[in-house]
Amino acid sequence: MSAQVPDSARQVEVTAKDLPLHCPMPGAPLWAGHPRVFLDVVKKGEMLCPYCGTKFVYKGAPPKGH
Repeated sequence: MSAQVPDSARQVEVTAKDLPLHCPMPGAPLWAGHPRVFLDVVKKGEMLCPYCGTKFVYKGAPPKGH
């Protein structure tokens, strides 16, 4: 049985201060917990969490030194 992600899945805007980005993010409720996965949102500008389907969208200039 595989988990189904609803079309209304969360979308979260992130900035350079949120890097390195991982899901679940700090402060996420325990019921939303899953193994921590790091996401390279800067490269493509957006990324989906493979566990919960949350869409992370990077806003702002690319970080310097990366």
